[in-house]
Amino acid sequence: MKVVVGLSGGVDSSVAAYLLKQQGHEVIGLFMRNWVDTTGTLEGDCPWHDDVVFAELVAKRLDIEFHLVDLSNEYRKRVVDYMFSEYEAGRTPNPDVLCNREIKFDAFLKEALKLGAERVATGHYCRRAEWTDNEGVTHYQLLAGTDPNKDQSYFLCQLTQEQLSYAMFPIGELLKPEVRRIAEEQRLATAKRKDSQGICFVGKVDLPVFLQQQLKAKEGNIHEILPHSPRFIRDAAEDDHLALEVPYRMTVRDGKKIGTHQGAHFYTIGQRKGLGIGGRKESLFIIGTDVRENIIYVGEGDSHPGLYRKALRIRKEEIHWMDNEDCMSVGDRRRYDVRIRYRQPLQKATLVMEEEHLYILFDEPQRGIAAGQFAAWYDGDVVVGSGVIER
Repeated sequence: MKVVVGLSGGVDSSVAAYLLKQQGHEVIGLFMRNWVDTTGTLEGDCPWHDDVVFAELVAKRLDIEFHLVDLSNEYRKRVVDYMFSEYEAGRTPNPDVLCNREIKFDAFLKEALKLGAERVATGHYCRRAEWTDNEGVTHYQLLAGTDPNKDQSYFLCQLTQEQLSYAMFPIGELLKPEVRRIAEEQRLATAKRKDSQGICFVGKVDLPVFLQQQLKAKEGNIHEILPHSPRFIRDAAEDDHLALEVPYRMTVRDGKKIGTHQGAHFYTIGQRKGLGIGGRKESLFIIGTDVRENIIYVGEGDSHPGLYRKALRIRKEEIHWMDNEDCMSVGDRRRYDVRIRYRQPLQKATLVMEEEHLYILFDEPQRGIAAGQFAAWYDGDVVVGSGVIER
């Protein structure tokens, strides 16, 4: 089988390519250049030209064909511009999820098919399974990776059945130390290279500086909300999702001004760095933002009630099912395990489907639920669906 591997210049994709060749596949390495702008990028953070050198060294070592494709225009339009628009609206996007849906398994997949690929492989720590229904239709499932510390299924929670039909995840059954060991045994140039961090293909950034490429700084006020504020007293029963999903409605009448900031759109729920306010017994955390009035609301301490909520909601049009066989109907209630960020332990929750929204009611209050992020729900190891958090 002809398989195109997305060689990124990292150890994971390198070992994925090696394993595929060992299995007898015709392997082609394809490096995608997605970002060249260094504005806001922290110094020394894996520029793309270093990545391509490592990717090519691996291809030579494995004696496989190697190509480079420039997808920077697609990446800017479909990932980075989306980031800017979401932050401007006061939401917190997850560009890595978008990168996989829009770039790696769409724009990149199309380039791989031009090279004659039958399948496309990446170095993600996840697995794929398939089954056939009574009518002979094949269904594809995305499963969590075997390594609990590296499982990346959350980042792929928006893939479609068609995208999964082409996908291969050769290292999904391995633990990270095993991947490193294989790379060292095969003398791959990436064996001891550090894992990339930060925004997919951009790297670690000073977010306000990065966002200021398109979003203007604008001074606003910081208001502190005390933990015993009436805003945090709920009359609703704990199983009333219609009440629980509503975030705390803070206004300038709540709390008091304790400082200023340079733009509410530069901040997100749960953030504690970058406020520039010291002299506190405990750290201040952002518990709310208002981009219209340009105000951010903060609370002192990690246990502040403003940081926690028991429910969230997702608009009907933002719900994504990995397989339409699993779609919920209006009135359905189901139990799933849910996570709202990468590496968060799975949380027990009840999903309630209504006419216009899907509600997720957690057994335990969740910290830092932010609009714009993705919630993904699992049945055991299987990713069942996901959606963009509305509020």
